[in-house]
Amino acid sequence: MNILLIGSGGREHALGWKIRQSKLTNKLFFAPGNAGTAEVGENLPVKADDFDSLAKACLQNNIQLVVVGPEVPLVNGIRDHFEKDPALKKILMVGPGKQGAQLEGSKDFSKQFMLRHGVPTAKAKTFTVADMGDAHRYLDTCGMPIVLKADGLAAGKGVIICTQMEEAHHALEDMLGNRRFGEASARVLIEEFLEGIEVSVFVLTDGDGYVILPEAKDYKRIGDGDTGPNTGGMGAVSPVYFADNTFMEKVESTIIKRTLAGLKKEDIAYKGFIFLGLINVKGEPQVIEYNARMGDPETEAVMTRIDSDFVELLEACARGQLRNKKLVIDPDFAVTVMMVSGGYPGDYEKGKVIEGLPQTGGALAFHAGTRMKGNELVTDGGRVLAVTGKGKTLKAAQRNAYDSVSGISWRGVYFRKDIGVDLLFEEPLDRLDGCREGS
Repeated sequence: MNILLIGSGGREHALGWKIRQSKLTNKLFFAPGNAGTAEVGENLPVKADDFDSLAKACLQNNIQLVVVGPEVPLVNGIRDHFEKDPALKKILMVGPGKQGAQLEGSKDFSKQFMLRHGVPTAKAKTFTVADMGDAHRYLDTCGMPIVLKADGLAAGKGVIICTQMEEAHHALEDMLGNRRFGEASARVLIEEFLEGIEVSVFVLTDGDGYVILPEAKDYKRIGDGDTGPNTGGMGAVSPVYFADNTFMEKVESTIIKRTLAGLKKEDIAYKGFIFLGLINVKGEPQVIEYNARMGDPETEAVMTRIDSDFVELLEACARGQLRNKKLVIDPDFAVTVMMVSGGYPGDYEKGKVIEGLPQTGGALAFHAGTRMKGNELVTDGGRVLAVTGKGKTLKAAQRNAYDSVSGISWRGVYFRKDIGVDLLFEEPLDRLDGCREGS
């Protein structure tokens, strides 16, 4: 089949890399893609949120399956747009409609959804600028640390963790009063801080059946030792030692099944990915956030551990035939190191010449923010390359990733030196490897 993958980041390159391996894939297109995606398919000069141009591209290229990578087209209603058009509604799509995408598009919606359906999560209260006085008074009743979250989409950066009350009041004023994150912070959640280790769990569902993909641990902060401001993600590791059978059974019973039951109860059709941002609180999983798509850079690690024909699963999801499908998982470890432009997540320059690619080492370099300038590969974003190494052990995977990173360079390049270091002292026990059956 002809497949269109919407997006231009490392997530889309990794998804395309996996989709390209399927016997079901005829032609693979990206909109708009990047220099890396051009190596596994054809890039189309169409923006991810230009629905009319995407529709035209689908008809011109006889697209049979659309896979939506980033959150913005989902939250803006790309599925709804296609389903309203008789010429487009026959095209299969992996990605929820606008209503389902509110799980990610509104932190307040997702929080209230979890509370309605008994999904374990931290307590929180939502405020607008009109409630500023009440928000400050409520904050005074909270213990520290406290979490402030922008309600809308903020490119993974709309969360501030405050350890001091004065800092929290200042951040609240900045988010609500000064709209630090634009319209995303027109509403702000003041949320209880949960102590524990985070893990990302990914579910592919047609609203009834589902498969659980390999889990991963994301590293959000810019600096080694989890210091500095939040980013879109500086690296990832899969598998995660504490996500054993016992933990994952709790995730499935208390979170995944309750989430899908809640969607059904509220008559929200959902065909696509659900990202569960979880925290392990003394062995009990709680939801920090939902996303309506795969995570980035977790996808760059997770895709390398899937041994099944991924397009078979995507097509089954889009057709509503995912029940009892099986997912075969590679037990090896994957470590992804994100190489970024100097200055990121603040101001940074583009157009720096990248040297060291293509490489001959054992790692994969997924392109996140690159483009071709003549015959030269140059940087075109804050996050530039996601280098993923595999290995029988976490240490071996980490070594493979960093060995490849050491051979790639551009002026001002930066990367964390400690991806996976915090997990090295633990060995995974009783992991859910080999095969996971859908339900």
